[in-house]
Amino acid sequence: MTALELCVPEEFDGERLDKTLAELLKRSRSFAQQLLEQGAVLLNGLPAKKSALLQENDVLTCRLEEPKLLSAQPEDIPLDVRYEDEDLLVVNKPQGMVVHPAPGNYEHTLVNALLHHCEGQLSGINGVIRPGIVHRIDKDTSGLLIVAKNDAAHTALAEQIAAHSFTREYMAVVHGVLKSHEGTIDAPIGRSPRDRKKMAVININSKPARTQYHLEEQFERFALVRLRLETGRTHQIRVHMAHIHHPVAGDPVYGPQPPAKSLNGQCLHAALIGFVHPRTGEQVELTAELPDYFTKFIGQIK
Repeated sequence: MTALELCVPEEFDGERLDKTLAELLKRSRSFAQQLLEQGAVLLNGLPAKKSALLQENDVLTCRLEEPKLLSAQPEDIPLDVRYEDEDLLVVNKPQGMVVHPAPGNYEHTLVNALLHHCEGQLSGINGVIRPGIVHRIDKDTSGLLIVAKNDAAHTALAEQIAAHSFTREYMAVVHGVLKSHEGTIDAPIGRSPRDRKKMAVININSKPARTQYHLEEQFERFALVRLRLETGRTHQIRVHMAHIHHPVAGDPVYGPQPPAKSLNGQCLHAALIGFVHPRTGEQVELTAELPDYFTKFIGQIK
């Protein structure tokens, strides 16, 4: 059994306990409600109902079961590690690599590689299938991803993501000619009512989502843009860019069909990540150059 303490950040002031707990733990709301029903969560040292409204700086104490043994096996897969210490590492994930095991992808994932590289020293907060995974990027999105080696680091990093102080910048090639050189897309994202496998800009059962974009270079039919996430919703950049009629090139879900033949997925790269180190308190900022598939496509459209 692991005891975990979470301090409620300002943005969750006035929010329900179950909703906030799910966000801070990066788990589903039903998981959070189950913990509350089991009496495994205390609010400022006392039992509380899931509907309790929180105040900034409230302290949540959670008792979490020790993670079960992971069914995925360590695999000696080369990793492009851009930073590593006793608490965390940042890897530059190649396009096409799945982050964690799932039906149809139980082998050759980033988690399999991490289990070998870190010799099992990964945080257990996200369960047995996603050890160490603080946030994720899609299979066909390349770039920087942070991984926690212990629960304390995981919690601190998750709190930064929840407080929107965790910097994430992406580079993308998108369709069309942008009318404005920069802007902010402020549109809520939720599950699409037409296709439950897709996300959509929708006002019902959705969460706020904000993406900043800046035009780096305009081509005849495409544009190179830099994007910064203010929130981190599933498929956020892909959904937002499609929403303003500039879908990411090569996107098989939200872009024009069929996608560009020369791309094996969306032309989207997590180019920069910035965070406060959970142990030292120092600001860390890392960048990853554009990968070959990305630069080759830019060469073609030029």
